[in-house]
Amino acid sequence: MLVGALLMPAAVARAQVPSLTIYSSVDEENARKILGAFSRATGIETRITFLSTGPALARMEAERANPQADVWFGAPSENHVDAKIRGLTQPYKSPNAAPLDARFRDPEGYWTSFYMNPLGAGLNTKVLESRGIKRPVSWQDLLNPLLRGLIQMPSPQTSGTAYNMVVTLVQIMGEDKAFAYMKQLHPNVQTYTTSGTAPSRAVAFGEVAIGIQFTPALYQLYFRGYPLLTIFPKEGVGFEAPAISIIKGTRREAEARRLVDWMILPEGQDTLAAQETFFFPVTRQAKRQVGLPALQLVPLINYDVDFAGKNRQRLVTRWVNEILGGR
Repeated sequence: MLVGALLMPAAVARAQVPSLTIYSSVDEENARKILGAFSRATGIETRITFLSTGPALARMEAERANPQADVWFGAPSENHVDAKIRGLTQPYKSPNAAPLDARFRDPEGYWTSFYMNPLGAGLNTKVLESRGIKRPVSWQDLLNPLLRGLIQMPSPQTSGTAYNMVVTLVQIMGEDKAFAYMKQLHPNVQTYTTSGTAPSRAVAFGEVAIGIQFTPALYQLYFRGYPLLTIFPKEGVGFEAPAISIIKGTRREAEARRLVDWMILPEGQDTLAAQETFFFPVTRQAKRQVGLPALQLVPLINYDVDFAGKNRQRLVTRWVNEILGGR
């Protein structure tokens, strides 16, 4: 009986440790860095399941009546607009969000962005040189027939990164011209990957010449010694502003709110540089990591998050029918 009595307080203490169950669409390496820092700062444990955008939305939809997670962490903010429209998330206006640019927060508090990254193309300079292919500088240059089967990009069916590219092209060219462009690009695409970050590894290892995605992994691999050059097509690029949403019906609302609050405090924002994520912070006071270009040098378009969120299903369906259907 004495042994049981001695063990009970420890068991109770373990049960009382605050925790969060998180669906993360941030890549595993960086999510563990960021959420590890959050846990050390707050004492809140995190249990993480890694899901790309499409599977994360599908999981939340399937669990709508009995949510199994508390927070959706990451994925470009237009996908959080989609989750809001579907009624999968609940609002929380963090007091720390007031200074954020309007592009980085939902006016009703359903999502809050905590970093941003531009869309870019990673070039394997050795592969291009060995094949005598001129380095591209524009979206049009990617149609070069010498690049046939030498480009990787994610699939909009599963990846918020790829959907961001679709919307970027629609905003730059107009919808019909953008889809005509993607049909022309199609023969040059070796693989449409499930994950938004997979092209960076393929281009770093020389499996393809070009990988299209958001920039963090491209910079990480360059600083690890791979022959990569990141370019921004001169016609303009979209950007992601990955967000946090609190899943509707969470039983850990206080802990979920604390994660939202912490991520946009100076401590949370400076973690992005301290942990070498190669993410751009969303607050002006935060430190920018050494090696990242100044944002004014990147040809960012005025990316329309509301349009992207409201038209996701329609544009992805059109992409499947007109681009994949042409294979």
